[in-house]
Amino acid sequence: MIARIYQPARTAMSSGAAKTHQWVLEYGPSEAKDIDPLMGWTGSGDTQTQVRLKFDSKEAAVNYARENGIDVQVTEPHKRKAKIRQGGYGENFATNRRGAWTH
Repeated sequence: MIARIYQPARTAMSSGAAKTHQWVLEYGPSEAKDIDPLMGWTGSGDTQTQVRLKFDSKEAAVNYARENGIDVQVTEPHKRKAKIRQGGYGENFATNRRGAWTH
């Protein structure tokens, strides 16, 4: 079974970076999920997939996996690019304005 170490991304519903600074070790599935014939629910006897361990650094997570004999795949996070805006509202009233006044 291979575990995955990653740094979670921010949720799509927020613009903040809360809960994105820790590293997570998550186990992969060791057996296939099956469908209950009576109810139709999907289930599995694999309880390791429910375990999520959080660490303050990538090195701590990798060291934990190494000490416990866990094969890991480390996924590096994608860094956000800063949006640099040229001009703003104050640019409309600048004395060295490039464009013509539109009022």
